[in-house]
Amino acid sequence: MKNVREIAAAGLMAAVLTASKFALDALPNIELVSLLVIAYALELPRLALPAVYTYVLLYGLLNGFGIWWFPQLYVWLVLYLAARLFRRSESGVLFAVVSALFGLSYGALYALSYGVMNGAAAGFAWWVSGIPFDLLHCGGNFACALVLLRPVRLALRRCGGLFLRPGGSAAGGAQGKRDGSAS
Repeated sequence: MKNVREIAAAGLMAAVLTASKFALDALPNIELVSLLVIAYALELPRLALPAVYTYVLLYGLLNGFGIWWFPQLYVWLVLYLAARLFRRSESGVLFAVVSALFGLSYGALYALSYGVMNGAAAGFAWWVSGIPFDLLHCGGNFACALVLLRPVRLALRRCGGLFLRPGGSAAGGAQGKRDGSAS
């Protein structure tokens, strides 16, 4: 990150991730973090990983670090990379499917860590016992992304332009110059 604006923006992005996670914690595997990681990866890719890993750290600090926390270090990277892979697409349905597949595979991604720590049989058993929750995660992610991804991306485009360009102008240009001269 190059400047204070980017650091502050990444911090705000992490705060939104954290607040959205806690706001929906009462619902089983229904969350907006996946949607936001995809949106961040598409609209503000340079700030997405700092925001995600700040969120991961905050989540561990607020919930206590345990063996459940270690997979957080790689699961969100998988989603970020998947979103970046399809970054040229504007299809809301495509990203809803990506988000749904991530939700469906979330337990398997977690099981990798449990398998390493406790043995392959324990990792497999943990994954299989969580399949109903992965199905909920899949459906929730699909619905959230289908409905909310477009407006969240639009908001990020507008906010990213306002907060990250010098002078606070979404369009840049003359307002972005300190001396007032046009480009």
